[in-house]
Amino acid sequence: MDTIVEMKHVSKQFGNKKAVDDVSLLIEKGSIVAILGPNGAGKTTVISMLLGLIKPTQGTVQVMGKDPRDIEVRQKIGAMLQEVSVMDALKVHELIDLIRSYYPRPLDIDQLTPLTGLQDKDLNRYANKLSGGQKRRLGFTLALAGNPDLIFLDEPTVGLDVTARRVFWDQVRTLTTQGKTILFTTHYLPEAEDYADRVILFDQGVIIADGTPDAIKSKLTLSSVSFKSEDSDLRDILRKLPNVSDVYEKDGRIYTVTEDTDGMLASIFENKFAVRDIRVEHGRLDDAFEQLTTHAEIDNKGAVKS
Repeated sequence: MDTIVEMKHVSKQFGNKKAVDDVSLLIEKGSIVAILGPNGAGKTTVISMLLGLIKPTQGTVQVMGKDPRDIEVRQKIGAMLQEVSVMDALKVHELIDLIRSYYPRPLDIDQLTPLTGLQDKDLNRYANKLSGGQKRRLGFTLALAGNPDLIFLDEPTVGLDVTARRVFWDQVRTLTTQGKTILFTTHYLPEAEDYADRVILFDQGVIIADGTPDAIKSKLTLSSVSFKSEDSDLRDILRKLPNVSDVYEKDGRIYTVTEDTDGMLASIFENKFAVRDIRVEHGRLDDAFEQLTTHAEIDNKGAVKS
């Protein structure tokens, strides 16, 4: 696959604070990448550098092989901000036409509306009269108006209901089949888990995890094997098993927290424990997020230490 974004040993200093510290990454064309992190982690600074809004203090940033401030790069980038500001005196179709006029090869309105969920009846409304959900769709439409190859989405589904979110991400996936690349931020971590091909997790200015949602969860979160049992002594026995870090009871089930679910299941059968209704549960991405950003210790190279 072609590389569309490249950062090499990038740092950004604001006064005495280093917002980004020696970050290197590659992003391939046609992928959906979630850039996550707690407030102040450095993700906004990284995106600002990729958009060409600020320059790195050290290192190099390239988008499509060029400086992100290059006019040719700007013509191939679209951005949907968390807050959608619109001009009061313009109708929706007028605003879309205005943004389209800035680009050499824009999408036609009849291409944009099915992609973004805007209805034909919305096009003649004044943009400032739209509902919150309609303004999100308008923001998405404006981000796509120039037919960009790289699209930045900042908290794109804020204010949308569950159904609208699902439709939105189906539309985003359609864009990747056209070769477009999506970078997005979100506080809805299940959204990143369900729709991102790759998650890059920032904390304290460095990348602390980078991979598919499943890869991050499998390496960085504990799993559990749970079951029902009437054996009152079983919990004490389970705590003595290898790789069991915790045992607790909830809603009539006994949970064993472990890094080795296969080994836990083998122990249950080998010891012929009196259990039933066995379930294996893996942590979600939000579990990994909490574990990494709260409990992980980061060395000066950004590596995660347990």
